[in-house]
Amino acid sequence: MPINVLMPALSPTMEKGNLAKWLKKEGDAIKSGDVIAEIETDKATMEVEAVDEGVLAKILVAEGTADVPVNELIALIAEEGEDPGSVQAPKGGAEAKTAPVEPKGTPDQNAAPDGAHASYARVDQAPEGAKPSGAAQSAGSGDRVFASPLARRIAKQEGVDLSAVKGSGPHGRVIQRDVQAAIEGGTAKAGAAANPEAKSAPAPEKPAPKAASGGAPAGLSLDQVRGFYEKGSFEEVPLDGMRKTIAKRLTEAMQVAPHFYLTVDCELDALMKLRETLNGSAGKDKDGKPLFKLSVNDFVIKAMGLALTRVPAANAVWAEDRILRFKHAEVGVAVAIDGGLFTPVIRKADQKTLSAISNEMKDFAGRARAKKLKPEEYQGGVTSVSNLGMFGIKHFTAVINPPQSSILAVGAGEKRVVVKDGQPTVAQVMTATLSCDHRVLDGALGAELIAAFKGLIENPMGMLV
Repeated sequence: MPINVLMPALSPTMEKGNLAKWLKKEGDAIKSGDVIAEIETDKATMEVEAVDEGVLAKILVAEGTADVPVNELIALIAEEGEDPGSVQAPKGGAEAKTAPVEPKGTPDQNAAPDGAHASYARVDQAPEGAKPSGAAQSAGSGDRVFASPLARRIAKQEGVDLSAVKGSGPHGRVIQRDVQAAIEGGTAKAGAAANPEAKSAPAPEKPAPKAASGGAPAGLSLDQVRGFYEKGSFEEVPLDGMRKTIAKRLTEAMQVAPHFYLTVDCELDALMKLRETLNGSAGKDKDGKPLFKLSVNDFVIKAMGLALTRVPAANAVWAEDRILRFKHAEVGVAVAIDGGLFTPVIRKADQKTLSAISNEMKDFAGRARAKKLKPEEYQGGVTSVSNLGMFGIKHFTAVINPPQSSILAVGAGEKRVVVKDGQPTVAQVMTATLSCDHRVLDGALGAELIAAFKGLIENPMGMLV
């Protein structure tokens, strides 16, 4: 019985991935631990290992295929003693053993959802790249059009007649890009072939977007947005996986997590003096370079980590029907890259020294910009720090990154006139705003957390003991 190879879930929130490259070809022997493919997620390219042995009998999803759903059949492995040439994709009620594939170097929590690899796979429609059966011809012959599930879904959403779309996939199969080309070209709309005169009739106005689940509005459609602007006055930039994920997750965050905001001004004079002293005392490596160079952001990360442990009720996240409270502080830090951002997480930030945090962040930032971070390095966390002070931003509010329960928006430090002992004086001041998930942090608890943060920033020696 052939073994099914499914598109793996490389993170708890992954729904689709791009099959970037096959590292094995049909007929190759497969051993447990062999890297068989490279999968692109919205964040990185991951190697995928086989956990069963056999011969790679059929590749059902060609390399370069985008948006392959998690747990979709992508290949078949012939077991020992089985003829690879006789292996066929399972149909209807046919069953085959399911072979789990593992993302290289990722923890168990990033595996596919429970049961994904324990059940048998049933395939009603062959995946992209599969050879069509004799019955899968065209709609004109009375049989169904041979198309990928993704192409069918897009066609249904956009009202495209698949029988009028020319397929460019293997053996004439209609795939995603064919449907999108038909949409962009204005051809193959449902009913167009049956009623050619309908082309000249004005298109009916699309109804207003229906409410999404939970009552949230779905937003304007592509055609509706285009209609507001003169044709040719704009360029259409397709979304990559990262931007799609950012849009989806942050929209969900604003709809699901009830945000409220707390703002404080923190004086930085003592911190700046301590920073200068510590940087001046840094040892040198063999090349004569300082072993560390602390930034204000390093102090912010450390202060947030200590604040969470000093207000333990705030060191928690929401988990459906309960709250998860943590023993140590995990602080994410937003790192801007082309097309989006990563939020690598400093684990046990409350326990690490400022120099360790500084060096870890330099490493994270470099690998984030090269998209070399591992999923376990940017997933999880209790809170995050988003610092736009370097861009001259004085004050802003940030959107919480689920499943975290808060995020700290840090503005620029600047000279301001403040009142001390009834007299005006000049101090360097930074504005920080904490966005809180009200399901986890009530107003008083959030205020206690940001007050602890402010106290550490203004009395930074407390971070050294």
